[in-house]
Amino acid sequence: MPDLVRKQTDLDQRDLEWLHALVSDWQLLADLSFADLVLWVPQKRADGGGNWPPKAVEEWVCVAQMRPTTGPTAYPDDLVGKVVRTGKRGLIDVAWRERRIVREGDPEWGSGIPVREESIPILSRHGSQSKMLGVIQRSTNLSSARTPSRLELTYLQSASDLAQMIAEGRFPVPGAEANLIRSPRVGDGLLRVDRTGRVVYASPNALSAYRRLGLATDLVGDHLGETTAALSETRQPIDESFVGMLSGKAHREVEVEAHGAFVQLRMLPLIVAGEQIGSIALIRDVTELRWRDRELMTKDATIREIHHRVKNNLQTVAALLRLQARRLRIPEGRAALEEAVRRVGSIAIVHETLSHTPDELIDFDEIADRVIAMSGEVMALEIRVHPRRLGSFGVLPAAIASPIAMILTELLQNALQHGLAGRGGTLEVLVSRTEERLTVEVRDDGVGLPADFDPESADSLGIQIVRALTEGELGGSLVFGNRETGGASVVLDLPLEQHRPPGPRTS
Repeated sequence: MPDLVRKQTDLDQRDLEWLHALVSDWQLLADLSFADLVLWVPQKRADGGGNWPPKAVEEWVCVAQMRPTTGPTAYPDDLVGKVVRTGKRGLIDVAWRERRIVREGDPEWGSGIPVREESIPILSRHGSQSKMLGVIQRSTNLSSARTPSRLELTYLQSASDLAQMIAEGRFPVPGAEANLIRSPRVGDGLLRVDRTGRVVYASPNALSAYRRLGLATDLVGDHLGETTAALSETRQPIDESFVGMLSGKAHREVEVEAHGAFVQLRMLPLIVAGEQIGSIALIRDVTELRWRDRELMTKDATIREIHHRVKNNLQTVAALLRLQARRLRIPEGRAALEEAVRRVGSIAIVHETLSHTPDELIDFDEIADRVIAMSGEVMALEIRVHPRRLGSFGVLPAAIASPIAMILTELLQNALQHGLAGRGGTLEVLVSRTEERLTVEVRDDGVGLPADFDPESADSLGIQIVRALTEGELGGSLVFGNRETGGASVVLDLPLEQHRPPGPRTS
């Protein structure tokens, strides 16, 4: 719709925002009407445009379309982008010219389906200013017409009131935004409330939802706000604003809990000719969804607690190894234990991060920076080496975060202890990432690798750990080499696609 409006009409950005708000909520009108909705806007004039609204419309362009979920569609094919000349759809022209809802005319049989056409002018209001934007064509498929039930009559009456609000610039409600994850729909449950806040009609689904909240009597005739407040288990004094909102005084959305049940309510005041004639309430029973959400929250909390305990245990192990290293008189044994402390520490950092996140996804940049800082602490104070990271790892799955942290620790330690020992210099971690691959280069400007260096035959435990994790566990590759400007370089290339976690959990 934004492209069509900008390229083929003379509407401005504020007009587009109004149409966006209308289209985001007009499923409600389509379902209440049992009808298709087609949004027509005057086509940009051939002479390059002019003042809005145009005095004479030459062509109409369809910029949006909605089908009902409560009845058969009148238009199996999409009309978005279609352009028609004035006179081809006469009711649209009349609604635009006279600024009123047009319902005259006999059913059309052009597609072999009897269709009743109506046209609703779209008026936007910004403060004291109003502006005509287009026309909604409401098309009802009459092929399955029959005597309507009480529910259907209530739907149609509410749709008629809502259409009048669109024509008067009162819907969509200016400044109102949905505050629930998904607003209730017509089929979930509907209440019709009069101007005093009393229920005059309750659909079977709406009544069932209130039964789950603990209502034992009929809802019709009760004051919706007072009844709902009495059922709610907030254990707080009845909030007058809460009662007023559920009486239809304002467009609001709220969730009510009682007796272990959860119900969403959306209140929409019906204001016609400047007077509130009542309101409609859309009801949705979300009890099962909320219980599943609670189960997921409990599981997430348990997982985070496990990561926290693992982190504590690893830190305990590292502390014990550090104590043992201090008691050793053999330099080689002390160095080996200190390396083990750093390896355990890098894994503990990952689990500490996981204990603070609800998902098994980690922003690895923070972990990388901590690993880099931890590696730099082993150098003597007189040897100035300031490791740094260039580029971003981004978010990585927990399954590969620990191996990468371990690989990074080993490569940094190797560079510090063998390439830069006794001389200092520059140590950098260069990161580049695409959707499919992660490339990490650890490079220094030290003495470089020996001429006969062979990573496959190297007896270094660190090199063996890096190769095992990279090639065996992560399915990546390693390239060791010397830089032309001096120093060594190790390039780690990892595929990300095979380690991509499943999509987000939904309830």
